[in-house]
Amino acid sequence: MEYVSRAPRPPLDGLIDDLYYLEGSPPYARLILPASPAAFLVVNLGAPFRIRAGADLEAADYADGCVVTMPTRALEFGYPTRTRSVGVHFKTWGPAPFLAMPAAELCDRPVTLEQVWGRPAVAELRDRLAAANGPHEMLTLLERELMRRLDEIAGLGLVRHTIGVIAAARGAVAVGDLGVEAGVSSTHLAQRFKELVGVTPKRLARSHRFAATVFSINPAEPVDWADLASSAGYFDQAHFGHEFRAFTGLTPTRYLEVRRRFMREHPGHVLDSWPLPAD
Repeated sequence: MEYVSRAPRPPLDGLIDDLYYLEGSPPYARLILPASPAAFLVVNLGAPFRIRAGADLEAADYADGCVVTMPTRALEFGYPTRTRSVGVHFKTWGPAPFLAMPAAELCDRPVTLEQVWGRPAVAELRDRLAAANGPHEMLTLLERELMRRLDEIAGLGLVRHTIGVIAAARGAVAVGDLGVEAGVSSTHLAQRFKELVGVTPKRLARSHRFAATVFSINPAEPVDWADLASSAGYFDQAHFGHEFRAFTGLTPTRYLEVRRRFMREHPGHVLDSWPLPAD
């Protein structure tokens, strides 16, 4: 697969980690994307892809693209034989200035790009992207569209600051102290988080702790799960296992199996960092 990525210019760099272009044949027809403290937007330029937001829900097709605020459970992506898209990897608070609705309304409910920006605007954007001269011009066009839509959002500074505290502690924070540190009530802070992030500070802290723990795993080596759980501050291994299933839909040992499978079958692949094969 071809993958081109670059950081956006200010002020978008305060909201977005990177803009990317992706084209080619996916390593697997279905990929599991474990929940993480991140959000993203995809402008689809190829055949529709499918998303199932939880094992208890039906998969839905996305022809124009999608927006996903911070998920609380794993998403399953079904890809066509060949896929082509441009997209945005947001910082946790990043989508809020580009949404027409509270982020909580999108929590674990991926929506089409048309539902957020409207059909005419999205159709025009996709036409311009499709006619662009290569990935770098496409990313410039996407950046301009985001700049045009950038809006001032009340409370974003508060949320961004608090997320910085949570991230620096790798999720190991006393949630009750976050409001005191920020100089607001816990209720006010939770309301702002749900509006701009989609989840409460407590839920976000859980996500940060889990992601930091999983990224510390070296799949090429044996894993002492009890030691890992204790080092990450989980009450016991059973608690850790429960969190693992909640965020990935897999047990820890099954996660390690599929991660190793990806590494074995597609060494050095551009997607071999977080997605997992679902087939």
